[in-house]
Amino acid sequence: MAALDLLGRRGALRIVWELREGRVLTFRALLAAAELPPGTVNTRLAELRAADVVAADGGYRLTARGAELIVALWPLMAWSEAWAASLGT
Repeated sequence: MAALDLLGRRGALRIVWELREGRVLTFRALLAAAELPPGTVNTRLAELRAADVVAADGGYRLTARGAELIVALWPLMAWSEAWAASLGT
């Protein structure tokens, strides 16, 4: 699946997650928030922009498609929290 290939790349989900809820971040702010090397962030941003998940205009933000992705990820986050709680972490 193309989406899982893209999102499975190092840092891709982290970048998407940092841009949730309408956040608009500069490259430096995104770099600090994602805690990834600059080259990785730059590469992932290029890939996410090509996939119409992220846009750059006065900063990086999610596109409408990126916002749909966040909605799709919420159930996974809920499952993850329940799973972590069951493990005691």
